[in-house]
Amino acid sequence: MLTLYYFAGNYNYLVAGTDNKTEAMLGYYTKYGDGGVDILPIGNMFKSQVRELARELDIPRKIIERKPSAGLWQGQFDEDEIGFSYDEMDTILKAIETNNTEDIDKTKLDKITKMTSRSQHKRDAIPVFRHGE
Repeated sequence: MLTLYYFAGNYNYLVAGTDNKTEAMLGYYTKYGDGGVDILPIGNMFKSQVRELARELDIPRKIIERKPSAGLWQGQFDEDEIGFSYDEMDTILKAIETNNTEDIDKTKLDKITKMTSRSQHKRDAIPVFRHGE
């Protein structure tokens, strides 16, 4: 991020992030790593919607169907690490968002709910200490 912001500052650019709504809601990003950006062009799109958009844009199928990975180590894949496919995560997160979770497996719902709760600090504004208040 330091390198990206160095060049952004030199050229008066914004740093665009690649996080989608699924990752944002779960907190599946590094707070001041890939989450430390100026804009999130696909930040309000679930992963399944990003794939739909990619198909509409004729992105090669090989890229669309590639197993998502943060690339942190060899053999590391998002879905393996989280324990759900992105389609499952999207279904559960959409159900939470619409407050319609009665058809969702309780164990899966609990795990996703805990992930969103534990990562809330990533989505909150930075607290500012105020002297004398």
